[in-house]
Amino acid sequence: MTPAIEADGLHRTYSGGFEAVGGISFTVPRGEVFALLGTNGAGKTSTVELLEGLAAPTGGTARVLGHDPYRERAAVRPRIGVMLQEGGFPSNLTVAETVRMWAGCTSGARPVGEALAAVGLTDRARVRIKQLSGGERRRLDLALALLGRPEVLFLDEPTTGLDAEGRRDTWDLVRRLRDEGTTVLLTTHYLEEAETLADRLAIMHRGRIVTSGTPAEVTAARPARIRFRLPEGTGHERLPLGLKAAAYGRRVEIRTYDLQEALGELLGWARAADVRLEELDARSASLEEAFLEIASRADDLTGGLAEAPGGLATAPARPHAHEEAR
Repeated sequence: MTPAIEADGLHRTYSGGFEAVGGISFTVPRGEVFALLGTNGAGKTSTVELLEGLAAPTGGTARVLGHDPYRERAAVRPRIGVMLQEGGFPSNLTVAETVRMWAGCTSGARPVGEALAAVGLTDRARVRIKQLSGGERRRLDLALALLGRPEVLFLDEPTTGLDAEGRRDTWDLVRRLRDEGTTVLLTTHYLEEAETLADRLAIMHRGRIVTSGTPAEVTAARPARIRFRLPEGTGHERLPLGLKAAAYGRRVEIRTYDLQEALGELLGWARAADVRLEELDARSASLEEAFLEIASRADDLTGGLAEAPGGLATAPARPHAHEEAR
């Protein structure tokens, strides 16, 4: 089956020579949620606009449902939904009037009530646009993107401005759409959102993809961490030498690629030495930690990152010795 989205050597250069997208390639199978992440100005929105058919690439090719989204727009547009970072609505129309107007320009549109119910705006149907909160306007943006029952849905920062409940409701909706077979490509600054929703993701920096894979693959390439506080009179130098530890006074942090083994060794030592580890916290690397590390190192990929199995970039291993933080 033809993939839902294909980018092959995709470039986008603006007037003046600024290259926003520098030759990226990725594929999104049908029925997958794919997250495109990156620092501000990384090229995410520029990439998504090429895939939506809003602009022609400077180089390389884009395909959506097997078609060029720019040159074959008539074949692609009825089958996709687009939620831009910011929509523009006539301020004096009500929510229902806006959806009804949009539905008149959409092939096979959902009923207005169904679209509003999907995003939790049923009770705001008669409210004028100018009276909506920022989060409610984002939900209206999403309702309009879903009107045509799209096969591919592009969501550019879909939960910006939503409260915690609205964000969770949107996540549930995206999951339902995926389960029904819709392919979703989203950009987001909420890394928890990407970690929760995405089947796979790519992280961009300065117009290039610096790592990609499932959230588990991206985070597995970064060390887990164990943090605790030693009791008074117990120095960090007493810790087992096999653990890589950094001490900040009584606070200690251990980084490890095998959390279970390191935690077992630490707890075994603490039991044998009759040491109580205060404020003990152990967890695998989060997507946020991986993202921040990648962002800080991506300016010097060749010197600062090594290639890990599966094509993921990873930080060089830390020395296997206790390190006193200064």
